[in-house]
Amino acid sequence: MERIQQIWVQIKAFADDAVGEWGLIALVILVGVASFGLGRLSAIIESKPLVMVTQATAAAGAATMPLGGQYVASKTGTVYYYPWCSGAQKIATASQRWFATREAAERAGYRAAKNCKGL
Repeated sequence: MERIQQIWVQIKAFADDAVGEWGLIALVILVGVASFGLGRLSAIIESKPLVMVTQATAAAGAATMPLGGQYVASKTGTVYYYPWCSGAQKIATASQRWFATREAAERAGYRAAKNCKGL
């Protein structure tokens, strides 16, 4: 127990020496720099204009869903996708095969795509 007290006294003496000589000056400089930085940051944030959306453009509208069904597969492929999956978007329009349900796609011999979330 005395050993811990001796170590604590040594640490406290070192901290007092360090803070006594240079610590106060370093602390004042650090507080000054931090205050300047925070003040500068708040001026940058306040100067940004507010963004308001008044009218949405036609391009920003939601893409319409194809009327073929809920699942799409290629006539030459073995997997089916949701229409918004990247694999489904690569299927040529002429070779698309649409299904209303998963069961219908699986009955036709297709399996769910592994890279399409939710299937």
